[in-house]
Amino acid sequence: QVQLVESGGGLVQAGGSLRLSCAASGSISSISAMGWYRQAPGKQRELVATVTSSGSTNYADSVKGRFTISRDNAKNTVYLQMNSLQPEDTAVYYCNAGSLLLLNVLTQKPSSRSWGQGTQVTVAL
Repeated sequence: QVQLVESGGGLVQAGGSLRLSCAASGSISSISAMGWYRQAPGKQRELVATVTSSGSTNYADSVKGRFTISRDNAKNTVYLQMNSLQPEDTAVYYCNAGSLLLLNVLTQKPSSRSWGQGTQVTVAL
């Protein structure tokens, strides 16, 4: 099983930036990809960005051009640099790890994997 610890959230003004970090530990040999998700109140958990062990990335349309995902394989850590933040980016941000297929499945079946505590991002006008 993989343990995940997210950090870096906070309160920021619209147009500002934040950098999130997620450290993975445990059964990390099974990790081929890592991803960031977010969940706003009353909404389904959304897959925001993914990165594979080779560095290939993918983004939700809502964050393309503003967010950048990166990964330090040696530290089993994934980062999410968030720029030009908007109030609609307000959510609890989570990460997870596994195969790309699993990361996508988790948006429909979040209980299929354990999650960290998440980190709150609040963007004020």
